[in-house]
Formats: sequence, C-alpha cells, structure tokens
Amino acid sequence: MTEIEKEASFEAAFSRLEEILEKMHSGALSLDESIQLYEEADKLIVQCNQRLSDAERKIEILIKNRNGELALGADQKPSTQPFTPTNGNKL
Repeated sequence: MTEIEKEASFEAAFSRLEEILEKMHSGALSLDESIQLYEEADKLIVQCNQRLSDAERKIEILIKNRNGELALGADQKPSTQPFTPTNGNKL
C-alpha cells in the first residue's frame, strides 16, 4: 500500500467516525443500531490510532536524523522503522 492509499484510508476511516458520531448524537437510533455503530466506531478508532502512531514514529526518525545525515534506503527515500505500539493508547 502506498503512502497516498494509507492517507486516504485514514481520511476515510476518520470521516466514517464523524458520520457515526452524528448518527449516535441524533437520538434517532434503536439500541441495536447504536451498539452496532459503537462496535464499528471502536474498530475505526483502533485503525486510526495505529495509522497515527506509525506516522508519528516515522516523523520521529526523520527529526532525529536532522542533526546528522539523513539515512536513505535503497530506494533513496528516508529510512524508517516499523513501529509497534506498546502502550495501547487510543484516540
């Protein structure tokens, strides 16, 4: 997946979260509909949080390298490292 696709996916997930919040605040949903939307929102929050954490880690690596030479990969793009959150933060 390219960076543009990741950004679009984040934006789409965030937009869907906003839609869900509007529906839930409308008061026009049944209990079952509310629970279903809550479950969907929870999954979207986890997805968005992971994307934000990944982006934050990449930015941290780039900033750290500003004091020296920027480390480039074989593709001549800045080197990054995969990030796995360990603290379980959520949005």
